[in-house]
Amino acid sequence: MAANLTKQILEEHLAEGELKPGEPISIHMDQALLQDATGTMALMQFEELEVPRAKVQRAVQYVDHNVVQLDYKNPDDHRMLQALARKYGLHFSRPGNGISHYIHMERFGKPGQTMLGADSHTTQAGCLGMVAIGAGGLDVAVVLGGHPYEILCPEVVEVHLTGALNRPWVQAKDIILELLRRLSASGGKNKVLEFTGPGTADLSIPERATIANMVADLGGTAGVFPPDERTRDWLERQDRGGDFVDVAPDPEAEYDERIEIDLSELGPLVAKPHNPDNVAPVEEVAGTPVAQVCIGSSVNSGYNDLALPGAVLADRGGQIVHPDVAATATPGSRQILTAIAESGVYRQLSDGGVRMLEPVCGPCVGMGQAPPSGANSLRTFNRNFPGRSGTPEDSVYLCSPAVAAVSLLSGKIEDPREYGQPPELLPMPELRPYVDDVHIFAPAEEGDAERIEIPRGPNIKRPPKHTPIEDRIEARVATVQPDDISTGDLAPDGVEVMAYRSNVPAIAEFTFRHRDPEFRGRLKEWGSGLIVAGHNYGQGSSREHAALAPLYLGVKAVIAKSFARIHRRNLIAQGIVAVTFSDESDYDAAEVGQTWTLPAIKQELQDGAETISARIEDTGQDLALAHDLSEHERAILVAGGLLSYLRNRER
Repeated sequence: MAANLTKQILEEHLAEGELKPGEPISIHMDQALLQDATGTMALMQFEELEVPRAKVQRAVQYVDHNVVQLDYKNPDDHRMLQALARKYGLHFSRPGNGISHYIHMERFGKPGQTMLGADSHTTQAGCLGMVAIGAGGLDVAVVLGGHPYEILCPEVVEVHLTGALNRPWVQAKDIILELLRRLSASGGKNKVLEFTGPGTADLSIPERATIANMVADLGGTAGVFPPDERTRDWLERQDRGGDFVDVAPDPEAEYDERIEIDLSELGPLVAKPHNPDNVAPVEEVAGTPVAQVCIGSSVNSGYNDLALPGAVLADRGGQIVHPDVAATATPGSRQILTAIAESGVYRQLSDGGVRMLEPVCGPCVGMGQAPPSGANSLRTFNRNFPGRSGTPEDSVYLCSPAVAAVSLLSGKIEDPREYGQPPELLPMPELRPYVDDVHIFAPAEEGDAERIEIPRGPNIKRPPKHTPIEDRIEARVATVQPDDISTGDLAPDGVEVMAYRSNVPAIAEFTFRHRDPEFRGRLKEWGSGLIVAGHNYGQGSSREHAALAPLYLGVKAVIAKSFARIHRRNLIAQGIVAVTFSDESDYDAAEVGQTWTLPAIKQELQDGAETISARIEDTGQDLALAHDLSEHERAILVAGGLLSYLRNRER
């Protein structure tokens, strides 16, 4: 059978299982990525494995999220992470060096390899022909410990691109927004999107990165662009020509599904509040007033993404950002920062009234630049979940840099095609970009590593302990939640909350603070509880704090109509039962305060029962709950969590 590239890579890295969609498989990982919001818990869990050195070819700890130093908490985390990386064999990218996904694309991504990252947007590395998967911190810790990563074998969907973009007013962001419009935020679940066709050759590596990054926002496992001459050129310009590998789908490769997109037919698109899949043509929302325009993040922070808004400002005869608009721009890396400084783009943006931010995640994760209350924000970012910006009742629209560039002039969302011929961009200053890894620190030699002491500040607490599952679960329903609950609802973004990423007892106090402020009080009073939810529960970030905090509060199980892939796995890895309704109408019977029992949960997990029995004691209603738990996952739940499972297995 002619194999697509994804299947080739998975076959080469297969540790266990068979490559049949929906079947559990285990994959060896070549690389691992961590960032500071997830890395502290991940590396403290790695310590519990008692492995002296990370067992992957390349592991990098980035600091790009929790960079606002209001007090000692974030600096203490960064100091600990640097010591942990030095001790255990990870490279360490210091604050201000750039956003993890962009730097990894520049300096470490390799065609044909696999990577697991403690960040959902790890998928961005697929722009170079990698199978790069986002996961919770514990799963990454286990991979660092030398174990393969378990996942359901994904379907591979061919996204066949024809034609060419009508640049610069139609951009790569419009391709991924079109996919979100067609498929929804959960339409990529358990799927890898592999991009083929003549239209792919028209896309630069940063453009491919924007698309691969936001495959995560489709709920996708990965996004893969087979490497080509553009890939080779990118790597050569990064002084990494030797990393190029000529891998490609077989002729007449087979796929599980096919999607056709004619790039020449696309127009500018905008995602309306409050989900990335709420997509409409720009003309449908044109005229909407905006008080803020933010350009850059892990997507749309490359040279051309910033050069276009700069050129639009310079081309308008000295016109500046509209007086009613606060505008910001974030370069993706120090390399991009240097390029825009040397080319004059930085001056164009700054003279035009754009606030220039350092190359970190920044406003994308609510780290500053929260929009004003009762106003709209227009952003070139990848997510617009409620409250993610830092303003609880926010109204965030997502768009391309082209839409952002013209909208910041007028203070309302504009169709860039109404502006006629595009301005000429200032060219990059050199054939080769600024390449300097001086701010990425190598780990200590193994002989020196054992003498390194790990500093831990007062806000740093060890992860919650796992305990084996009880024979039966009896608990009250602590909250009933609708569809599309994000991990940001469970563990909110922003300066205040993210400072507690190393302190689960403290961060647990913010769980569901906007969705259900009484949730935490109920669990404290009752001592345990259940969560009942709708479809796509746990969408968005890979942050395992969205599972660690409920674990700490006493949540025993989550019963949902369906789960987002990463959060489902995070719940199981932390020992929380994650099951679904066999009959979705049973969701309607759930009420806060009811007592539900799973009377034979341990035995049913051990026996591999097809359904899990449950009962609503208040009404006497019996339920049959469905699951897609693998044999390993059932054993993980019985053991009380992934760490306990591994310890038991190795005894």
